[in-house]
Amino acid sequence: MAKDYYKLLGVPREASEKDIRAAYRKLARKYHPDVNRNDPAAESTFKEVNEAYQALADAETRRRYDRYGDDWRHAEQFEAAGGPRSSTGSRSARRTDVSDASFDFSDLLGSVFGGRGRQRVTVEETIRPQRADVATAITLEEAHAGAKRTVQTPPHPLTGRAGKRIEVKIPPGVDTGSRVHVGGSGELDITVVIKVKPHRTFERRGDDLGVTAEVLLIDAVLGSEIEVPTIEGRRVALRVPAETQNGRTFRLRGKGMPLRRGNGHGDLLAVVKVVLPQGLSDEERGLFQRLGEARERRQEPTAEAPEHGPE
Repeated sequence: MAKDYYKLLGVPREASEKDIRAAYRKLARKYHPDVNRNDPAAESTFKEVNEAYQALADAETRRRYDRYGDDWRHAEQFEAAGGPRSSTGSRSARRTDVSDASFDFSDLLGSVFGGRGRQRVTVEETIRPQRADVATAITLEEAHAGAKRTVQTPPHPLTGRAGKRIEVKIPPGVDTGSRVHVGGSGELDITVVIKVKPHRTFERRGDDLGVTAEVLLIDAVLGSEIEVPTIEGRRVALRVPAETQNGRTFRLRGKGMPLRRGNGHGDLLAVVKVVLPQGLSDEERGLFQRLGEARERRQEPTAEAPEHGPE
C-alpha cells in the first residue's frame, strides 16, 4: 500500500514548507531513538517520518511525489521515457530503501541533540546501534596469555541485514562470563561473552590457579624438592618440608592468572597429594612393620614406681 507522506506528518496536502518543517521537527523530537531507547516501534516511525520529510521538504521532490507517489525517486527516469505506463503492463520502478537516503538534519540535531554542525546525516546514523552479545569459548592457556577470535555477528534486528565475521582481541585474565566490548559499525554494538573451557591440570580460582602436587610418601615424611607445572608450560621447584601432611597447600606467588584489575598475577596453589608406595618387597614391608612397632612403643605409657602411703 502506498504511503501518504502528508498523513504521516499530519499536515494537509496544501501545507506550506514552513508547516511541513514544523511538523517534522515535532515528530522527530517525539520519536528520535535517543528519546525512545530500546523501542523498535519508535525507531520505525522515526524512519518513516524522515522518509516523508525527504519527499516533502523540497519543492521539486514534493512535485515529484505529488505526481508519482511512491515512485517519486524515479521521476527523472519516467519523464525521460515519456512518463510512467499505465497500470496494465506498467513498468513500476523499484523503491529505494530509506536506508540509502540522506537528509539534512543539521538544524534539528544541532538544536535538539547537540548535533555536529551542518552536514549530511543518514537515517541509520541517527539510530542508536543495536546491542548484541556473541559467545565464544577459549582455553585456560588463552585466557592466561590473551587470544584472538573470529566471531560471526547476528543479523541486524531492525534492518535484517546479514551479520559478518569480525576479529576480536581477547585480553589476558578473562574468566567465564567476562564481557569484551568490541563496538560496531554504526548498526550493531557487539559484546563478546567469554566461556573458559575446563582444564585437565589446573583449576581456576579467581585470579589464582590450583594444581595437584603428587609427593611420594618417603618424600613427604623426610622432606624433598619436587617440580610443579605452571600454566605457561614450564615447571618450578617446590621445597616440601619433612612431615608434610596430605592436602597441605603451598602458595607460589605470581604464578597464577593475570590480574583483571591492576598489574601482576595471582598465585599458583599447589595442593599436596601423598602417593602411597605399591608393590612392596619383603624388606620394605619389614621396614614398615618395624616403623609401626616403634611408633607403638612411643605411644605406650611410661611405667612409674608405686606410691606408698604412710604406714
